[in-house]
Amino acid sequence: MTRPSSAAASSAAQQSAPVPSFAVISGNQVQRALSGREKEIVELVEATYRLHGAGDSVNPPSYFLRFADRPNARIIALPASVGGSVHVDGLKWISSFPDNVRTGLPRASAVLILNDPVTGYPFACLESSIISATRTAASAALAADWLSRSRPRPNRVGFFGTGLIARYIHTFLAGTGWTFDTIGVHDLSAESADGFRGYLRQADPAAQVTVHERAEDLIRSSDLVVFATVAGEPHVSDPSWFGHNPLVLHISLRDLAPEILLGSANFVDDVEHCLKADTSPHLAEQRTGDRDFLNGTLNDVMLGRAAPPTDRPVIFSPFGLGVLDLAVGKYVYDEAAEAGDLRLIDDFFHDLRRYG
Repeated sequence: MTRPSSAAASSAAQQSAPVPSFAVISGNQVQRALSGREKEIVELVEATYRLHGAGDSVNPPSYFLRFADRPNARIIALPASVGGSVHVDGLKWISSFPDNVRTGLPRASAVLILNDPVTGYPFACLESSIISATRTAASAALAADWLSRSRPRPNRVGFFGTGLIARYIHTFLAGTGWTFDTIGVHDLSAESADGFRGYLRQADPAAQVTVHERAEDLIRSSDLVVFATVAGEPHVSDPSWFGHNPLVLHISLRDLAPEILLGSANFVDDVEHCLKADTSPHLAEQRTGDRDFLNGTLNDVMLGRAAPPTDRPVIFSPFGLGVLDLAVGKYVYDEAAEAGDLRLIDDFFHDLRRYG
């Protein structure tokens, strides 16, 4: 980030800005900065939601790069700016290539660019798949907490989809004090379900873990259902599966048919962001022609402007806000800087004199 050269700088030096620095922060550094800090990151995400709700942010629509020859793949640009104590601009550039899973690679990869809000110069590039998974999981844990405060707290959790995001969500639930009598697992891939069960047994040896072959069995036996799939269109359409009124974290956004949402209370992270790109809430809007099925945002719940009912399923559908990536990314940058662990590329910017 651009910083003054020193308090004793000469008048000549004061007339020209110092050469901006640029740091590259690896995934290993990101993980070190975030590991074991689930409560702190959830608090940061809550504060960022509140800044966004108060208008102290800029979070324009995400931009999708799609490919005619690879219809299931995409790369998404999430530009954003957040104020408050975070005070940073930037961009997340994240790819989703589901076929990676066949070769053992994670589906998603990403980088995050942080820009100085004074000069506009980028001052850091961070590996961001971990940041993205972290802010997603922190948002899910935050929603689970707030949306269950006026309802019985769930003690049976079911994970529908067992990839990296599911693992991070479980980590953040456990790291913020959640305990469960039972943990259910369902995935179209038996190998993935078995791998996630192995992770759960290591993370919580006392947990009772059940792999469900049928999606219906997972949902009916869970008070908290976490959807973390790569589904491109709804595949769960029977409202009776939700007759016990569970809390649903609809993280992957396209799993639930409109009739499920229309029989539930619905909360999102940002209305305009969520109701597009054929997400389940967007399909519900197209079905009804209005947005009356929405009960509010998570920020509305935190401010007491909306309350989850007890007599219907409650669904949280977060589109994912770039401001959250910026807040977590800036946290990582500050941690690395304080530890003296920034890898600066001193000559990254070149030819900075206007007339040579």
